[in-house]
Amino acid sequence: MTLSPRAETMRRRISNPFALWFWLLVKLPAAWWCGVRLREITTGHCVTSVPYGWRSQNPFRSTYFAALAMAAELSTGALVLLAAEDAGVAMSTLIIDMRASYGKKATGLATFRCDGGEAVFRAISEAKASGEARTIALETVGTMDDGTEVARFVFTWSMKPRSSAPRG
Repeated sequence: MTLSPRAETMRRRISNPFALWFWLLVKLPAAWWCGVRLREITTGHCVTSVPYGWRSQNPFRSTYFAALAMAAELSTGALVLLAAEDAGVAMSTLIIDMRASYGKKATGLATFRCDGGEAVFRAISEAKASGEARTIALETVGTMDDGTEVARFVFTWSMKPRSSAPRG
């Protein structure tokens, strides 16, 4: 899938570590503080991570569940933002449900991967065409470097065009 020029610019910008660092600092300071990073984003998937360390740990010597949730949300939310930018209309996006299950303790870098990009782009396109809200459930799975699954999240996003005027 080919992105619009605006969406490709956005994808390149958030893929730049310094630009992402600054954006996180301004828009999501808690994620910035915990060390959440966007590792890769395409139209098909998004990969994020959060390290285990003194800024993200809980008293039980593992990564705090909220730090894991921030990295997990970013892996789905970045796809939603990219698809909304590609649509060329202002979109209202909102998480309306979240489910999580935790496996092993996260005692190292936790990497989250969401492979729902195609479904996100389809849902945004349908919302743009109909002018009505669409919802989509996106699953993201967090693993450590050795492949151990530490968490699995499902975020349900609602997406609706704010107006019929194209962005310019």
